[in-house]
Amino acid sequence: MFIIGIAGGTGSGKTTVVKKLLERLPKSKVALMPQDSYYNDGNDVPIEERQKVNYDHPNAFDWALLRQQLSDLQNGKTIEQPVYDYITSSRQKETITITPKPIILVEGIMALYDPEIRESMNLKIFVDADADDRLIRVIYRDIVERNRTVEDVIKRYQEVLKPMHQQFIEPCKRYADIIVPQGGHNAKAIDTVARSIIQHINENK
Repeated sequence: MFIIGIAGGTGSGKTTVVKKLLERLPKSKVALMPQDSYYNDGNDVPIEERQKVNYDHPNAFDWALLRQQLSDLQNGKTIEQPVYDYITSSRQKETITITPKPIILVEGIMALYDPEIRESMNLKIFVDADADDRLIRVIYRDIVERNRTVEDVIKRYQEVLKPMHQQFIEPCKRYADIIVPQGGHNAKAIDTVARSIIQHINENK
């Protein structure tokens, strides 16, 4: 099993990188573990408290569950991956069944943050982008998809996203084997990574 970690700040383009990699890889060989699925369950917390969750802080994640389910896949066990609902800030009752595959992609803003998870990875990728580019993407996404105002988005960027990125996400860059600048626009880097993964699959048939 070949485990790949793909990290990067909010709006860096890492989700696009993952999407383009999946387009180039045989679907039957790849399992995806989005870190967004592993936010702490807030069902036992009052709704007022849930709405205060800082999604860009390490404490927002259920690291124990992510470690356990990644370990289960490594050991040939099927997992029930949680589904997180941002509207209620809690897990849904439904889960997604994930079976062990030769390639596991762990993707998220802090995919390279946890030492134990990082140690299990065969390839660590950090998707990089200028702060201005990330801010533009965040503004567009939050306004179009989440009905937030420009003022709210900029305030959140200044008070949460930027300091959390500098404190927790940017330092993870030093653990990366590969840094992909320009996110999903970097076709050459994505092609290089995809070819390396395909080569690994072919060598381990």
